[in-house]
Amino acid sequence: MLRALYARDHLSQVLATFALILIANEAVRIVWGPDLPLTMPAALSGPVELLPGLLYPAYRLLIIGVGAAVAALLYLLVARTRVGMLVRAGASNREMALAMGVDVRRLFTLLFGVGAGLCAVAGALLGPLLAVQVGMGENILILAFVVVVIGGIGSIRGALVGALLVGLVDTIGRAFLPILFGMFFQPRVASAAGPAIASVLAYALMVAVLVFRPRGLFPARG
Repeated sequence: MLRALYARDHLSQVLATFALILIANEAVRIVWGPDLPLTMPAALSGPVELLPGLLYPAYRLLIIGVGAAVAALLYLLVARTRVGMLVRAGASNREMALAMGVDVRRLFTLLFGVGAGLCAVAGALLGPLLAVQVGMGENILILAFVVVVIGGIGSIRGALVGALLVGLVDTIGRAFLPILFGMFFQPRVASAAGPAIASVLAYALMVAVLVFRPRGLFPARG
């Protein structure tokens, strides 16, 4: 099914794979149940003092470190290896890559497996924070789509920059909007409206990027 989708446009691929996600979610619910408790390691459950008086959760530092390492490895794989060159060639001009003897079908199958493995790494790391449950990735999937659109489809650098921008906009909005609204509204209203509007800022950023750079900040060459 996935190989058949490679010849279709991006919208068809998104709709079909999202349908597969829904089917897989219900299969997981039937076999294993709706949720599974998962606790973080005891050694990482406490805070770490980064600076005098500045504490930060150790487990979130681990997530940041693993994310940075994965991003660096992906960049090296795609931009500095022969496999990455073949992937870029197949994505840019599938017919020409086939004519040059590249087994694009096998290559894309391997690439899909690597992507699924990265999703598993993300789910395992976020499990102690979000709880392991059916559909836990759906909200993240929407944000991932926003990140890809902002950064540029097919761009590793764009995905990294887009993820950082979305994370910063969301976190700054959740931290400071309730304080700003508290100057004009009652505390109860400010505490509810701040996070709600902060969650919209990522989409507003996506709209702004699409207006001025329709192909994203760092569109893939090809």
